[in-house]
Amino acid sequence: MRLEFTKSAQSSIGIEWELGLVDTATGQLANVGKDILAKLEPPNDAPYKVVDEFMLNTLELVTGVCSRVDEGLDQLATAGTQLLDVLTDERLGLYSQGTHPFADALDEPISSHIRYQKMLDRTQYWGQQMLIYGVHAHIGLDHVAKAMPAVNQLIKHYPHLLALSASSPFWKGYDTGYVSQRTLVFQQLPTSGLPFQFHNWTEYESIITDLLRVGVVDDVTEVRWDIRPVPRFGTIEQRACDGVATLRQVGAITALTQCLVHEVVGSDPDQQVEILPPWYVQENKWRAARYGLDATVIVDSAGTELPVKQDLERVLNRLEPIADELGCSRELSWVSEMLKEGTLAAQQREKMGSHFGAKVDRDKLKALVLDSASETAASIRNW
Repeated sequence: MRLEFTKSAQSSIGIEWELGLVDTATGQLANVGKDILAKLEPPNDAPYKVVDEFMLNTLELVTGVCSRVDEGLDQLATAGTQLLDVLTDERLGLYSQGTHPFADALDEPISSHIRYQKMLDRTQYWGQQMLIYGVHAHIGLDHVAKAMPAVNQLIKHYPHLLALSASSPFWKGYDTGYVSQRTLVFQQLPTSGLPFQFHNWTEYESIITDLLRVGVVDDVTEVRWDIRPVPRFGTIEQRACDGVATLRQVGAITALTQCLVHEVVGSDPDQQVEILPPWYVQENKWRAARYGLDATVIVDSAGTELPVKQDLERVLNRLEPIADELGCSRELSWVSEMLKEGTLAAQQREKMGSHFGAKVDRDKLKALVLDSASETAASIRNW
């Protein structure tokens, strides 16, 4: 089959920010997403939107197509402010880390939307476990030949993006020993996890044809890989990152993603990118989910290993002229700030004084949720 790839403005962006609804007194999740949406009254001509998600405790802020990262952040701030105005009256806040630290996913109701119910029916227990939050960035491409090089470029830098955002060390009140529990949970779905790597679009079309033929998916949107092309939008979507609390962190992740894609396919549709052996790609993902910015990662097919923090600093230096070209130098510089502060999950673990296997005090975890929600509200209100 042929998959038509919509032509987009090169290196345009779209951002999706998943946020949990939490009670501002208890830190518990509130399953009222549909009710909140019914009370929102965004302008008819708003370029952004607020949409429901798989679980009723989650809403997602979605920008329109933007030419620059700061434009996308402005839209998220506007949408977030309108949402917070409604939530304040309900005594609710917005929370975005990779997972909720003490909620039990089995207690959380799922949307009645047929698409989500179909997924739940197929995936059962593991589908019900999707109590996770992420930040996704779409990068526009003006030629289909750029799609696979862009995917392969982001796969090479997958551990950098994940380590930078990793914010989910806790699950059901326990310290997992990982910095991104979200990553390990999400990959349990049959069409999620790492993508395969292809040299060209025809190879990708062949795989999608096979998936459709044997009933793995009913359409291409059900392929939920961490890095994936989105033919109907004409974008590459990066879905590797944990949820983060602030617009600065969202902006840093988006700018890094945009610059990495533009570096290899900004002008040349025939640019080729080194394809890492899949066993290296899998190991890089695991190391980033386990160790975050303390990970050592494999950076080329020869098996060269470098500390991810050191390699990310090298990448940032390389991308500076590209960021200047794209108008996101400020946002890319925020990556350096995140590097100095260290992995978000490590900061949480230090506050809790916890270690692998420890059952963390519920009041401490409640404070963690409420502090994060306050940080998110301040980030949006003060933008």
